[in-house]
Amino acid sequence: MSRPAPRGVLLLTGAMLPLGAARADEGMWTFDAFPAAKMKAEYGWAPDQAWLDRARLSNVKLGGCSASFVSSSGLILTNHHCAADCLEDLSDKNNDLYANGFTARRRSEERMCPGLQSEVVTNIGDVTSQVKQAIGGAIGLAAVKARTGVIASIEKASCPDTATTRCQVVSLYGGGQYKLYTYRKYSDVRLVWAPEAAAQTFGGDPDNYNFPRYALDASFVRAYENGKPVVTPHHLNWTARDPKKGELIFVVGNPGSTERMLTQSQFSYQREVNLPIELAINSELRGRLIQAMANNPDRAREGEVTLFGIENNLKRTIGRTRALGDQAFSAMLAKSETELRAKSAGNAAIGNPWGEIERAVGALRGIDLERRFSRPSGELMNYALRLVRAAEERAKPNSERLPGYSDSALPLLEKQLLDARPVYPWLEQLRMEWSLLKAREYLGSDHAQSRLLLGKESPEGLSERLVAGTRLADAAVRKGLWDGGATAIAASSDPMIMYARAIDANDRRLQKIYDEQVDGPLTAARAKLADARFAAFGASTYPDATGSLRITYGKVGGWTDRGVTTDYRTRWAGAFDRATGARPFALAPAILASKARLNLDGTLDFTYASDTIGGNSGSPVIDRDGNIIGANFDRNLPGLRNDYAYDLTMARSIAVSTSAIEQALKVVYPAPELLAELHAK
Repeated sequence: MSRPAPRGVLLLTGAMLPLGAARADEGMWTFDAFPAAKMKAEYGWAPDQAWLDRARLSNVKLGGCSASFVSSSGLILTNHHCAADCLEDLSDKNNDLYANGFTARRRSEERMCPGLQSEVVTNIGDVTSQVKQAIGGAIGLAAVKARTGVIASIEKASCPDTATTRCQVVSLYGGGQYKLYTYRKYSDVRLVWAPEAAAQTFGGDPDNYNFPRYALDASFVRAYENGKPVVTPHHLNWTARDPKKGELIFVVGNPGSTERMLTQSQFSYQREVNLPIELAINSELRGRLIQAMANNPDRAREGEVTLFGIENNLKRTIGRTRALGDQAFSAMLAKSETELRAKSAGNAAIGNPWGEIERAVGALRGIDLERRFSRPSGELMNYALRLVRAAEERAKPNSERLPGYSDSALPLLEKQLLDARPVYPWLEQLRMEWSLLKAREYLGSDHAQSRLLLGKESPEGLSERLVAGTRLADAAVRKGLWDGGATAIAASSDPMIMYARAIDANDRRLQKIYDEQVDGPLTAARAKLADARFAAFGASTYPDATGSLRITYGKVGGWTDRGVTTDYRTRWAGAFDRATGARPFALAPAILASKARLNLDGTLDFTYASDTIGGNSGSPVIDRDGNIIGANFDRNLPGLRNDYAYDLTMARSIAVSTSAIEQALKVVYPAPELLAELHAK
């Protein structure tokens, strides 16, 4: 088994399909528009409605990740890195669950994860006509307000029981369609099992977005309601077999965001403005964090999950930068737009949405730095800003509130604000100081927003004063401010709340400018682009990912690049061969101690051609018979281009196999009760 060396320029083939009709195994399909006929023509078989319904009802949205029910008692399989925040929140210096792992021997030992909610899509309805009728001929800010208002009204009317359901209107095709997603939600999610962190992080940043991989990136949580495990008759069948090369698989989950339908002016903005700034400022944040954690065991533990997230996003930004910097790749994207323009020429109903988008992007460039640096970073700052804003928004009629503060959104916001979680002052101060320094650097010391953010203080002094003086780390204090509403917020002398009050008006001002000059025009133009694509390609187009539930399919297999073939699977033996004893290639102690009892030829991780991106972390990999054979956790380097176009030739998704998870449950981190539940009929 060999691997291609990482490099900035990847080969392009005719199988790179950015914006036209989907071919082969490309597509992040919504469940109400699965291309069964297309798939049957390609494979001679396609799932029926009963199969699709079971897959949908077995899937779980878990925060920003995906997951699946794997037993009739609410047991959920997801990635270890999707449970990392929970593990960190439940840890302290005397009991580091993130580093050491966790196994609940009985259900009474399962521990609640702060801020985490699990949700299942129970229905998808089309509300396009309602939303578009409400917008009518409005433009700019008026159009955004009309859209926000009707969406809030639809969500409230459709989910009056906010204790058990959540409704969300999802914009698809950039505003060409609006779908109402109804979720059955479970706000009590408890940790069941997780391996040592080193079992998941083996290979660290060097192996991230690479393959071969040797990561046991899996964990189990459980959904509870009224203090009891949820009964889940719709769940995937557990099977601990190795995947087979060439077999058909499905991946179901919540891919975060793709940008395959951007225009050339939007790609230019990414290439010239957004990506360079993100790369520069987050590289500095990573360096500051590493330096602060060095030679300090407590900080190393407290900052590890944050560092992992920063490094992951940074590497993704590097991949996106390389993709848009590749002349051949960019030429292909430009050609696709030229072809769509040609197909749309003369259609008066479509007009020139490309020109409208170019003007909106020009406005975005003009306010980019102010919007990007309008508020400091940090969990305490987020608490303060959301409390201040919620107090004002909750006093308004539901249809007049800002997105994220409607009646349908408030229960989850309240949970995220009020659940008790540890806060580390050194980390809060570091993030706030870094973000204020960057604001001053990019805006300039004399800019009005710099003066608003800093006053007469330095970034270092202001950050220290606010973090040291605030009491928002205490969940009881946050609850008092939430329950007290506008009166409590206005009377608060907490320095972080006072600071949030001072900067909120400017943040709202920038939002109005964005809605008027950018969001409103973009929404109208993208709706026309959607019409253009439907006219050119019919129903064979799928929408960009939006964090909503999708299903994709493909085959298990590796790839060949310039004569070098990468095998589709890694074995336990390879992890021991790769281990050096030094981080990030130090094996987890329990795995190292279990070598003699492991089936070293068993599959650990495997790859498959399937259209996935970030947000698919934890997505079940399902075989034709509805059995779960793995949990998606990453992509390879060519797969980073999936954000802009799907590479059928070399892009591969990566999963941890159920056979590896079962070996871990039997040999490495014994959990007989959990195994019995997985295999219960």
